Amino acid sequence: MSMIQIEHLTFSYPGSFDTIFEDVSLQLDTDWKLGCIGRNGRGKTTLFRLLMGQYTYSGTITSSVQFDYFPYPVTKPERLTEEVLQEICPIAEQWELMRELSFLEVEPEVLWRSFATLSHGEQTKVLLAALFLNEGHFLLIDEPTNHLDVRARALVSAYLKRKKGYILISHDRHVLDGCVDHILSLNRADIQVQSGNFFSWMENFQRQQSFEQAQNERLKKDIGRLQQAAQRSAVWSDRVEASKVSAADKGYVGHKAAKMMKRSKAMEARQQQAIRQKSMLLKNTETAEPLKLSPLTYHGDLLVSFSGVSVQYDGNAVCEPVSFMVRRGERVVLDGKNGSGKSSLLKLLLGEPIAHTGRVTVSSGLIISYVPQDASGLQGNLSEFARENQIEESLFKAILRKMDFERSQFDKDIREFSGGQKKKVLLARSLCQQAHLYVWDEPLNYIDIYSRMQMEQLLEEYAPAMVFVEHDQAFRDAVATKIVEICPLNGT
Repeated sequence: MSMIQIEHLTFSYPGSFDTIFEDVSLQLDTDWKLGCIGRNGRGKTTLFRLLMGQYTYSGTITSSVQFDYFPYPVTKPERLTEEVLQEICPIAEQWELMRELSFLEVEPEVLWRSFATLSHGEQTKVLLAALFLNEGHFLLIDEPTNHLDVRARALVSAYLKRKKGYILISHDRHVLDGCVDHILSLNRADIQVQSGNFFSWMENFQRQQSFEQAQNERLKKDIGRLQQAAQRSAVWSDRVEASKVSAADKGYVGHKAAKMMKRSKAMEARQQQAIRQKSMLLKNTETAEPLKLSPLTYHGDLLVSFSGVSVQYDGNAVCEPVSFMVRRGERVVLDGKNGSGKSSLLKLLLGEPIAHTGRVTVSSGLIISYVPQDASGLQGNLSEFARENQIEESLFKAILRKMDFERSQFDKDIREFSGGQKKKVLLARSLCQQAHLYVWDEPLNYIDIYSRMQMEQLLEEYAPAMVFVEHDQAFRDAVATKIVEICPLNGT
């Protein structure tokens, strides 16, 4: 066991007026399993890069361990997976690699395949296995479960539970609850470390916010009452002082006026103390204002039907034929392993020319709003984005503000946004669009936990018709009214 010591860390990106970290001091045990949480753009990945020594900063970071970062940059993915892993963990024996892969339910034969031919899930698992074989290293794991299906996420979470000595950035509540023993929370005003999983942290955080809210309301009333009382005492003191002119006993009257003035000053001091106490409250409040949606009502009950549909890649079917219908008010989640064709089924619904068997029927005049999986190509500022997509700019920006965008973001190029902020841009566009059916493909990748819960509340309240792919189990449990299983043709 050793410690990672961070003292008076201050950092901002060159040319930026926004300070990412200011006078941060932390002490982390290298045996901990830390879950790192916080709003998009709050500096989680930046903290990893600072620990890796990639940026210049003020303050000190002291550690006796070497840091490894996930995802590991594979420079020549055409090499055999075994060669790639030997580069990552050169002292590990092959039997050790195979043991770790068995924990993640990865077949040993992947070692003798080109790394580039592995699925995203397989790449994630083999890189994690290799990094954990570097004994004595401390892992900085940056959102490993994005794009992984529900079962793969559960496997990764169970694997991480067996390990220790890492910080995991994740917005998946089930994954965090399954593997971490401490939470590193990048809050609005500070950074805190707390023992426990995400569920216990959230309970404590909400309890603290409720307590501070009650304190805030009490202090507001106290401040108002003290202010009025101080003003009354000051007025009385002035009146008594003025009466000295005609008073027979000027000493007595003066003493009475001084006493009233002293009382007024004491009340003012108590008022200032209450104001100071109030200013210390609710600094970390995470507001998630309710979002609004204006779905269109279709004249018929049936919106979409799939009949015996199977997606084909290179002439080969990738999934068993699937049949289902989407009716008004239904929120249908497509569930299946990575590579089973879920995204392709969504694109078929949108009318894209993808090879398939069976029949997809979209009701006449149906208006669809689509959130694609990939947000990497977005560019330009938000005003330009709104014009290009023919959405109302003021409404678009108001939604983003409710999703924790600062006004300073509005003039930046979207290319400078974090992955989560880019995905919020696509979600906000969809919320601006009036549609009969909302088709969302992995909408929550990189999105912070608070915004996920905000989306859950929105969809439960407005109950739009939806077809979506999403692997966040908590979100699916809250939102979906129907699950459609997409089975790979080979059953794997």
